[in-house]
Amino acid sequence: MLRRASAQIFRQMVRHMSTQSTFSLERSINRVQLLGRVGQEPVMRQADGRNPVTIFSIATNEMWRTGETEGNTAGDISQKTTWHRVSVFKPGLRDVAYQYIHKGSRILVEGKLDYGEYVDKNQVRRQATTIIADNIIFLSDNIKERT
Repeated sequence: MLRRASAQIFRQMVRHMSTQSTFSLERSINRVQLLGRVGQEPVMRQADGRNPVTIFSIATNEMWRTGETEGNTAGDISQKTTWHRVSVFKPGLRDVAYQYIHKGSRILVEGKLDYGEYVDKNQVRRQATTIIADNIIFLSDNIKERT
């Protein structure tokens, strides 16, 4: 018991001393996975002198039963649809997403969350949450190339 306590104290001292004298990087994770259907045809945009980006939205659904009591499974089914904005910057993935993703396609998007601000057409500052896609898995059978 004493040995374990002294080992913990020693680790805390080393941690404390190392943070004072050197800069240490702490590992963190920003990962998201969304499985749903595409809500609009993807668009490719390019701002002045910047790399192009493919943008589309994906809908995810959450379902639950209301009015359910123990022993009684008869209840109303409620559903909530959440819309997510997806941006694809990776050159190969960006082009494939633009060519092959269509409204209604079922896809799995993996990426990270990004929070930002923009000014709308009425000069009102708004906040936006975007999924920056690292990987897209196509789950629909009807994959057709955009013409």
